[in-house]
Formats: sequence, C-alpha cells, structure tokens
Amino acid sequence: MSDQSNYAQPLLQMTNIHKSFGRVQALRGIDFDIGYGEVVGLCGDNGAGKSTLIKVISGYHQADEGQILLEGQPVNIKSPHESRALGIETVYQDQALAPQLSIARNIFMGREPTTVLGLMDRKTMARQSMEALTGLGLKIRSTDTLVGTLSGGQRQGVAIARVIHFKAKLVILDEPTIALAVKEVREVLEFVRHLRSEGVSVIFITHTLHHVFDVADRIVVIAHGTKIADIATRNTNVDELSDIIVRGTYGD
Repeated sequence: MSDQSNYAQPLLQMTNIHKSFGRVQALRGIDFDIGYGEVVGLCGDNGAGKSTLIKVISGYHQADEGQILLEGQPVNIKSPHESRALGIETVYQDQALAPQLSIARNIFMGREPTTVLGLMDRKTMARQSMEALTGLGLKIRSTDTLVGTLSGGQRQGVAIARVIHFKAKLVILDEPTIALAVKEVREVLEFVRHLRSEGVSVIFITHTLHHVFDVADRIVVIAHGTKIADIATRNTNVDELSDIIVRGTYGD
C-alpha cells in the first residue's frame, strides 16, 4: 500500500454534493473523499445514489451544489473528457470494450499512436499493450487476440490495463466482479491490489460485500442520496455492514 502519510490532503475531496433530476433528489449533501493509493468501497442498495455520485466524478453529470477538490485544487468537471484529462478513469460494468477488436486496439481505443506518416503505429500498440498486461499479471499470448474470445475476468483485466497505461490517478470500478466465476473474481481483486501497489486510488462499487472486504481500506455506504456510514474495513464486518445498508434503506 502507498504511504499516505506523505500527503497532507486527500487525492479527491467532495463536499456537500447535491444533484437532482426534476423532483427526484439523487444526492443530498454528500461528503466523500479518497486518499492517495487508497481503495474505498462504495456500497448501497439500488437507487441509493452510487451511480449518480460516480457520474459527477466522471463528468457525465454536474453537481447542482457543492465543491470538488482534486489534489487540493478546485475542479469543475464538465465532461468525461475533462475527467480523463484530470487522471480519473471509469470502468463501467460493460467495460466499454469492443469485442470484435484486438486487445491492443481496445487498450488504445481513441488514443492510438501514429507513425511519422500518420498511420496507426501497431508495433508500438502491441509492445505497450503487452507491457501493461504483463505488469498487471495478466497472461495473454498475443495482443492481437480478439477481446470477444476472452473470459470475463480477462476482459476486466484489459479494461484495467488500459487505465494503468494512461497513468490514471483515480480509477472507478463499477461492479467489476458482477457475473464472474470465483476464479475470475480472484483475478479482478488481484488487479485492484496491483492498482493500489502502484499508488493508484480506487473507488470499488459493488453489491457484493464479501468482494469489497477483500481489498478495500475503507467502506462508504449511501442510502437515499445521503452518506450513512464511512468505516475503516478493519473496524467492521460483512454482517454489520449489511445491517447498516438494510436499516438505512428500509428503516428499522
């Protein structure tokens, strides 16, 4: 784990974040922060506000009220492009991968290097893609392999290798273990540990508390657009957290 004692402030700090869609108030004064090289689990039932919160961070939505600081500086994230330019990368459930394209093409999608003649530099893409995959511990014979032929865990690995290659400071993983087999889940959790070891901060969104407990330093629980818990993982357990989510969502 990275030594966070060197940093006087969180990597990302959100204060009093509000967001409404018509009469529906999705976020109600949320405070949220994440440190350098920290893994934070973001949990809550369906409709709790998790997706809205990460879409504010990733630039798909803009908060109606509140402040966001990145590395201590105020930021106004107006688009996903601006979010990525700040070093924030989001890997959604569908991973936004093109199954009919190769691993290398997927890793560089939209950011392909070119030769002096303006052609796609496939050799550079192949070499750098393999370096990213190998660094993550993902064993793939060739970066020419079509993504559509990979397992679910391998696809998550490709999506995570992409954000590592482009030097993300913060990675948001939206349900990264959903519908995966046990072995694939272990692979994805190991990818998350690798991100942390590289000093990359991770927001891990999940309904499966057992998975997040394996890798998270801290767990934040949201219900009805408000933060109802923010607990160091070592100070709680799955049963206690489940009770918090149920009580916060449905009442006593």
